Amino acid sequence: MPEVFNLYGYSFFFYSKEHEPVHVHVEGSDGYATFDWDEEAGTFVERERYNIKAGDLRKIRKAIADRSQDIFDKWNEHFNQ
Repeated sequence: MPEVFNLYGYSFFFYSKEHEPVHVHVEGSDGYATFDWDEEAGTFVERERYNIKAGDLRKIRKAIADRSQDIFDKWNEHFNQ
């Protein structure tokens, strides 16, 4: 399970056997969420969320937007070897 980064007590990762589109899972002690890359919008969009506070969700969304290139780089490094 490759971790892309860890921030605000949340792990941003994907599983070793994943599927398209590029997406990132976010998990912490309080809950989890998944964000998919939306080619048309040019950004990651929330697919699912469970038990993450609104303030944390804003931080998570910003972190994903700020580090989207890191997510793509790690995805390509892992799946396109």
